[in-house]
Amino acid sequence: MAPYNAEAAFDDIRWLDRVRRGDEVALSQLVARHRNRLIRVAANILRDSFEAEDVAQEAFIRAFREIKNLRDDRAFAGYLYRICVRLCMDRLRSKRAEPAEFDGVVGHQGNSVENRVVIEKLLAKLSDELRTTLVLREIEQFSYEEVAAAMGVPVGTVRSRLHAARERFRELWLLENREA
Repeated sequence: MAPYNAEAAFDDIRWLDRVRRGDEVALSQLVARHRNRLIRVAANILRDSFEAEDVAQEAFIRAFREIKNLRDDRAFAGYLYRICVRLCMDRLRSKRAEPAEFDGVVGHQGNSVENRVVIEKLLAKLSDELRTTLVLREIEQFSYEEVAAAMGVPVGTVRSRLHAARERFRELWLLENREA
């Protein structure tokens, strides 16, 4: 989720109103607006770009099926990303994901392919909660409040997990570079 953008929220409100009336063009507009970022979020959490596509599609289906639960249309983006993150966490819990080789997941900010491979490898060593918190905050640039909402935890828990994730990642990074 990008920082709050009143114009984008207003557009979402207009599209949602039309979606509720059965307008498929409006549905397509909402999907097009959020699709790439939703897939990137899922790919960074799951470390699998193919599975990320499935999760994003499932998040859209669930969001539109349960649109009646949305109390404030301005919160649609947060609602959608929260569903996506929860689906990712459910998948990670249901099957402990094995470290995958770097497959070009978008969003990594390394200086080289080698750094991205190392980052991916180190992220895989973090627990699901720490990795998700770190990915949402550092890679996806979610605010603390957005991370908390997406993960369904208090902001204090986000701060605590983020601190632990950064420390653990730093330790792993130093260990990796010492061995190299």
